Amino acid sequence: MSRLLILGSANVDHVMSFEYLPTIGQTLMSQDYRIEQGGKGANQAVAVARLCSPSTRVDFICHLGNDVMAHDMCHNWKLDGIQTDGVSKIQGQSTGSALIFIGKNGENSIGVAPGANDNLTVTALLEHQDLINRADWLLTQLESPTPTVIEALKQVKQRGGSTILNPAPAKSIGTEIYKWVDIITPNETEAEAITGIAVDDEDSAAFAAQMIHSHGPGIVIITLGARGAYVSSPEFSGLIPAPRVMAVDTVAAGDTFNGALLVGLSNQLTLVDAVTFANKAAAITVTRHGAQRSIPYRDDLIC
Repeated sequence: MSRLLILGSANVDHVMSFEYLPTIGQTLMSQDYRIEQGGKGANQAVAVARLCSPSTRVDFICHLGNDVMAHDMCHNWKLDGIQTDGVSKIQGQSTGSALIFIGKNGENSIGVAPGANDNLTVTALLEHQDLINRADWLLTQLESPTPTVIEALKQVKQRGGSTILNPAPAKSIGTEIYKWVDIITPNETEAEAITGIAVDDEDSAAFAAQMIHSHGPGIVIITLGARGAYVSSPEFSGLIPAPRVMAVDTVAAGDTFNGALLVGLSNQLTLVDAVTFANKAAAITVTRHGAQRSIPYRDDLIC
């Protein structure tokens, strides 16, 4: 049985939809408002659980507040098959929150209040040593404290597991982290934050990927939205196109891509086939509204 571990954030998403995104100083009336369950870590854990085979164990390490939303999140994760041994509810802290503005073409702007996510320290992480020791793969992001992310990557890597870092949201994290990363999956903005190179086409993606390789990761996958993903690896280098779809909401598209990528690789797909699988899963997500409720199930991709 494969054991897949996701470390990351869980948030309550407050979502507003607009004809277009407001500019600085502008106030717009929202066309609708809804509350969703989100957070990059939780979204990726849900994607993995929904897309993997029944014989796979999916563990999630995160911190929540001790509130109603935390209870609802854990209940829904269990329904999707996520093991919640690594989920802690922190007294005196609120569950993380995100404010999400969505334009009519699916573009979005997001602000995050981390809440209990910030309490996922290295000490707290090590309370789940057994989950770390047994992980075949680790997928993590940057909505958790950076020292915790580094420690988790280091421990899984040193024990012979494989690691994927989705360096989102974009922020300065130094270079130490990269020596523990097998696969890194920035989008255009995140790739520019790492390298200083503006990524806007295949050539600039290739240039940025080479610079990221110099820090350590052997496989660089730069997601390019509707265009697909640029892959740089010893096995293959080039653009893998995404299916053409009509996007209505791009929230959780990148998280779906990362979760699906992990599933594909853990099932021994080639890198190209795993990225193709991830592109298909993300393409389905953008045709649906919401965060976790937009993430497809395995049957959606194989029908």
